[in-house]
Formats: sequence, structure tokens, C-alpha cells
Amino acid sequence: MIHFIRLLISLFIVFTCSFSSFAAQISQQQIEQFKNLPKAQQQLLAQSMGVDLDTVLGQISDNNNQQTKLSSTQVMPRPQAESDEEKQEDAIVFENDTELLKPLERFGMDVFANAPSTFSPTMDIAIPKHYILGVGDQLSIQIYGKENAEYVLPISREGNILIPNVGPIKIVGLAFEEMKQFLAEKIQQRIIGVNVVVSLAELRSMRIFVLGDAYKPGPYTLSSLSSVTHAIFAAGGVSDIGSLRNIEVKRAGKVVQKVDLYDLLISGDSSSDILLQSGDVVFIPTQSQSVSILGEVRRPAIYELKAGDNFNNIIEMAGGLLPSAYPQSTMVERYNEQSLRNIINVDLTDSKARAKLLKSGDYIRVLKSSGMYEQSITVIGAVSRPGKYQWQQGLKIADLLPSLDTHILPSADLSYGLIVRQKDKARNIEVLQFNLAKALNKSTSDPVENLTLLPNDKLLIFSNVTKSVDEKISLDELAYTQEQLFAKERQQAKVSFKEKSFWQQYGGNASQLSADTNATEEAERLVNQSLVQITSGALDGEIDIREMGLFSRPRLLAPVLRKLRQQGASGQPIQLVEVDGQVKFPGIYPLAKNAKISDLLSAAGGVKESAYLARAEITRNALTVEGATKISLDVDLGLALKENKDFNIALQSKDRLNVHKIPAWSENHVVELRGEFVFPGKYTIRRGETLADLVIKAGGLTEYAHPDASVFTRQKLKELEQKNLIKLASDLRIEMASKSLTEKGTSASYDDAQKLLADITNVEPIGRLVIDLPHLMAANNTEVLLEGGDVLFVPTKKNSINVIGQVQVGSSHLYNSAMSAEDYILQSGGIKKRADAERIYVISAGGSIKMVENNNWFAGTADNSLKPGDTIVVPLDSEYMSDLTLWSTATQIIYNSAVAVAAINGI
Repeated sequence: MIHFIRLLISLFIVFTCSFSSFAAQISQQQIEQFKNLPKAQQQLLAQSMGVDLDTVLGQISDNNNQQTKLSSTQVMPRPQAESDEEKQEDAIVFENDTELLKPLERFGMDVFANAPSTFSPTMDIAIPKHYILGVGDQLSIQIYGKENAEYVLPISREGNILIPNVGPIKIVGLAFEEMKQFLAEKIQQRIIGVNVVVSLAELRSMRIFVLGDAYKPGPYTLSSLSSVTHAIFAAGGVSDIGSLRNIEVKRAGKVVQKVDLYDLLISGDSSSDILLQSGDVVFIPTQSQSVSILGEVRRPAIYELKAGDNFNNIIEMAGGLLPSAYPQSTMVERYNEQSLRNIINVDLTDSKARAKLLKSGDYIRVLKSSGMYEQSITVIGAVSRPGKYQWQQGLKIADLLPSLDTHILPSADLSYGLIVRQKDKARNIEVLQFNLAKALNKSTSDPVENLTLLPNDKLLIFSNVTKSVDEKISLDELAYTQEQLFAKERQQAKVSFKEKSFWQQYGGNASQLSADTNATEEAERLVNQSLVQITSGALDGEIDIREMGLFSRPRLLAPVLRKLRQQGASGQPIQLVEVDGQVKFPGIYPLAKNAKISDLLSAAGGVKESAYLARAEITRNALTVEGATKISLDVDLGLALKENKDFNIALQSKDRLNVHKIPAWSENHVVELRGEFVFPGKYTIRRGETLADLVIKAGGLTEYAHPDASVFTRQKLKELEQKNLIKLASDLRIEMASKSLTEKGTSASYDDAQKLLADITNVEPIGRLVIDLPHLMAANNTEVLLEGGDVLFVPTKKNSINVIGQVQVGSSHLYNSAMSAEDYILQSGGIKKRADAERIYVISAGGSIKMVENNNWFAGTADNSLKPGDTIVVPLDSEYMSDLTLWSTATQIIYNSAVAVAAINGI
């Protein structure tokens, strides 16, 4: 077998230029055997014969195709178009444009980017009637009737077909339809009483040339059914400068056809895509003229021009204008006679303007329309279906929102709604306020509340949900989708607990902390959207009722307040008012048209339970000849809310309403007593109540109580300790970092110090206030005034002393008044080598800390200051060094001193 394959390759080398000799020596079956060998064995045989395997396989494939009279020409398709990332790098950003424009590409070039690798024709297709027979075609002839026979006969080089018992018949040059009729008649003349069926068994191959500005110009062997487009694809398409509209087919030196590929690509017209004949030349000239069109067209690209093309033609090539186009002011950049670019505005709605001819190099930009809506109503806020609605003459609020159940969300504020209206051509706005519940009440519809809407009005429906983050945002995010808003709302909820999150993460997971910080900065970046952008109807998606803080007052009012501030000028007071004090939503509000005090209270969500209605104060600016002064007006809010004309006065620019709290009003503050009380539990305290008063209220202490060990905690102190831990960890981290950079041989690395600091910040603060409970109760002391959230814990009596820290065994011992701190430490095995014996301290059961005096420590006398429940702490010596380090350091100091003394003596 190996010898046979060697023979095969040898014959291929000898007869590579002669197909007939090659076919005579090697059969198709033998070639297939070689092709079925493993790749490694083929490579080894080819190397032993000194030939290239790819060349052998390619030539075998060509000869095999010639033998079957079919072309399987390999195509070299052009490289893939550049990626989106590469295009993005080349994108041009215009300073006054919001869109990112990508570089334009030539129209039609992408067709050749994914060309097929071969153009082998399928034989199950119908042969065209006008197909011209030539040398190399094979005919299938079936004779039946008086005689039955079937032949597959080739057309000889002389153009004849030799039929047994009939003889040679010349058919070359005939069309396929003519040949069938002609050949059937000839056979029936020679053989009487038979019928004849003639078809093509195999097609011949032909050699054509693709020249000019083709991607890969040169000769190509194609099927006889190949057309002009097949030849262009075989050459990989046209080059970057080749023409797509003036392709010529030359036969015997004469142009027989001109092909415009735009007819095929745009209109699907293949009438000019004729079948080629052997020896034809497909010539691709260089493109002469082109224009660029971009913007609001369906197919922006660079297009090639032909003589006589105008704006109608280029718009048709680009697929037409988009509905968002503004054709009245199309921009055309064109080179003038001085080779300078100038701008020409063309109205594409004018038929005369569209009939103007184009010039090579024109850069056409179809602009986008403004995006403004004409005579529409915008609904924003806590409604089921926010967005744009059609305006009609006489349209009212109840017509736009007919039902509370189907159109208004459950969390909507029914007492306050706004209409933002443009009052002049300068787009200045005015604000109208209405009561949504009264406006939509069909039985008692109030015409004062059910206002008539005008074109371009914007309805703002607010939510009753209160969130602490609302007071911290001064941004407007209404130009974003609901999904984006929900994500930002969750992020802002995290921001409100930023201090707690920071404390939990500080020193533990820096990457997570960095991510949270970046997210917060991103939330703060999305600000200052214009009123038009806010109300552009971009709200979409389903509404989550749990996220109704999206429609809070600060969020919806931010653009309105900003616009009203911009409108303020000399003689045009800013239409803003402020309310503060005991209202549900204090803050700054737009001054609605004809607004009164009751309207401002409705805007603020109403008064709180603690509001003092008998007297409120309005601060107002008064302009006099001497200047502006502040005046105060006292108002009875109770009567104002009842629409009393004397007190429900009209508001003016920059009025400030202050709603007072009822004197001595306080919310319920709860304090908890735990442990050895007669009646432990939670108690509601009054203002000014002391700790001693509360203990008496709880029935006093039980006989098993240990008041000296009581623990009193306060929420405010816990928050303060939390802040102090954060600051301590921050200071220690900086100190550790600087120490690790400046000192060598440190006992702990910087990473270890980071872990230690993480442990410090993970300590839960207690918020303990050290008190002397027996003293406070005995003297009925008023020093400790109770606050909400206070907790007092009185444990059961303890009769033990605890020893912890740098002792051999940390343990607890029974209290003995005759024993000192040294005795308890000795009972715990004594101190360790790394203990700091000079800083031993005692934590009393009440929480106070005292140092152990040296005279008591060395004298060994009893320390009467110890009490049951106390804890003796032996701390670690932070300056401790091992013996080797100590002696090494001491030796170095002595050596340096000796050198210094020697140097001084030598002077």
C-alpha cells in the first residue's frame, strides 16, 4: 500500500501539468484511498518525496474536479469586519451631540466579508434553456420504445457527440433547449419507432479572469453555470477602492455587459448578472464618486454615485428616512471651488431640492427631530400607568384619571397633587395645586379641584411613604426606567446606614467597602436633569408598591423647585414657600396659584399629632423704601384648616410657616429594668424622671440583688462608642502602616495588624454608663435623668474575684477580705514572663477601674479595696523583648558608646 502511495505522488509530480496523462495512470478510487490516509502518514509520504502536502492535496482536488467536469474553486474571502470594540475606539464624539457616531462603511462591502469557500454548483437544479453547450459537457441520453438504451456521452474537442448506432452529431454552440430538440430529431431519423430523452449529466468547467480592483485579481476556474457575481465572490469581492456599480464583462475584447451590483443589493434585480463563458474577463474599475449619508436614515453608509444621481437616489439607497428624522434642515458638507468645506442646508421635503444633483465627497447628515410632544399630557408619580396621554379640548383631571382603584396606587397621597404648566413662550412655569380625592369623587365633584387641563401640562401624584433617605437626596432620577430607579432606591437605603456598614466592614473586607463607596458616588452623580428630560415619558416597567419612596416629595419636586428658582428675577419673586415644625413633610414647596395656609399644610402632608393649632407663626418679607424687613404673623391653624378667611390667608413669595409643638409634649419613652427588681420589665417614663424614681416605681431591689455590680446602658453612648471604635481603628491603621515602613524587624507584619484591627472593629459596643446605684438610691439623686432606650441590669450577688490576662491560669476565686490582689494572682499560678507587673489594674463590679498600688503589691498586705465581683487584670507588656534581642540591642548601644568615647578622647 505504501509503495502504491509513493507511486501516486511520483506520478503526480511527473504529470502535474498534463491532466490526461494523470487520469490515465491514476484512478479516482486510488486518489480517494490516498485522501483517506491519516494526516500524519500523508505528511510523512509527502516529505519523503520532497513535495508539499497542501500543494499535492490541492492539485489532486483540482484534477479530480476537472475529471468530473465540475469546478470547486477555493475562495479567499476578505477578513471579517472589525469588532465593535475596535469601532468604538475610532468613534467620534461631538461636543454638542449626545449620540456616539461610528465611522461609516462602504455600502455592499459586508456582502463579501462572509463569502462561501467554494462555488460548486448543485446538479439538482434546472439547466437554463439558454445554456450554451461546449466541449467538456456530458449528456445523458435515454432511448426507449422499439429499442432501449442509455448512454452518458461527452462532447468531444471537435464539438461532436458520438452516439452508438447513430454516429457523430455536432451540437457545440447550441442552446440547451435547441440541443434537446435537435438531438431527438436526429436519433429518431436514424432509429425509427423510439422516443428520446436528453439531459445534462455533468457540466464542464471554464477558466475566466477577474481583473481590476478586485480583492484577489487573477484567473479562476468556475462552473459553466457561474455568473458575474460568482466570479466576483471567487475573487473575494472588490477591493476598498473598487467600483460596485460599473463592473464590465468583456468577451473577445468587447464589453458585452455592464453590471451594477446596487441593482442586486438594493432592488434584488439580477437581470444584468449574466452567465459567463470560458475566457471572459470580469473587469472591476476604480470607483470615481461617492457620498456619505448618516443620521436618521435606515441604512447609513458611504454610497457610490453614478452620473445623474440626486438626493432622491441617495435617500432610496439609504433605505429611506426614519420617522424620527427632521428632513427640513438636512446638513450637507460639500467642497467648494477653493477646496474648502462649506455647509448647505437642504429641505428634503421639497421636491425641487430633492432633485438637485449630488457631488462627490458630499457628507449628508439627516438630523433628528426634537423629540418634543405636541398637545400631550404627562402623568408622573404614584399612578398605575405613568406616561404621555392625548390632550383634548375640555379635558379634566377626572377624565384622565377616572378611578382611584384602577388608576391610582394605594400609597398615593390623595390630598396633594400638582399641575406644572407653561405660562409663556419662554417656557416659564406656574404651579396649580389640587386635592386628588375631591377631584376624582364623582358624587361630589369639586370644580375647584377638578381642574381643566391644557396642552403640555404635567401632573405630579405624590406618595405617602416616608423614608429617611428622601431628606438627603437633592437629585432627580425620573428620566430613568423603573428597574433602574428601584436599584437606586435600594442603594440609597444602604447609604442611610452607611455608618453601620462602614463599621462592620472596616478593616475586614476592603473590596466590598470600595464597591459600596463607588455605588454611592454613582448614585450622587446622576443629578441635574432638565424638566423636559424628567417628564419625557421614560418611565416604564411594572411598579413595585414596596418602592413607592420613588414618588416622594423631594424626588418629584426637585426639578420644579429648580425651575422656579431659575425664574426668579428683579420684580419677579421666586414662587417658593417653606413649612417647618410639626408637619409630616417639612421642607420647601412651590407656591401654587392662589395658595393659602391650608394648601401649604396639605402639601406638607398635614400636621402631626403633636402640632399646636392655637398658634403658628408666618415669617414674611416686607419691602419698604428703606429696604427689606422681616415681619411675623400669628395664625390660628385650627381656624385656618376650617377655611376661616381671617386666618387662612393667602401666601406670598418666600413665606415661612412654623408649626409649633404642644408645650411639654413628649412621645412615649420606654426604659427597661432587668435582674433583681421586685417588678422587672419595661416602663414608660415621663420627662425629667430619674433613675432613683424608676427603681422606687419598680418596687426596689430584692434581697439577692448586687447593686454594686449594676450595669446601666444607654443607646446614645452605644452609638458614640461605635464612632470611637471606627476612629481608633483608623488611627491605629495609619500608625501601623507608618511603623511597618520605617522600622525593621517588627514583631508583626502589616497584614497581621490589619486582622487585629478587624477584630477590634468587630467588638460590639455596650454603651455603658458607670454609676453608683446605692449612692443614687440613698440620696434620691437627680443626676441621672432617664432617656428612651435606657436599660438597667442588677445581677444576683456574687462572692468571687476574677483573675484574667497574663497569668498562668485565668480563674475565679472565692472572695476573702484578708487576701490582696497579689494573693489572688499567686492562686492563679502567678504572672507570665511577658506580663506588665507595673500596670496591673482592677475592674470593679460597677465598671470603674483602679490601678493596684505598688506599696500594696510589694508589701503584701491585704487590699481592702477589693470587693466581690471585681476582676483583676494583668496586662501584656507591649515593650517586651526576648533575651537575645535585649542582649543584642544592649551590646550595640555599648559598642556605639565606646566608639563615641574613643572618638572624643582622640580630639
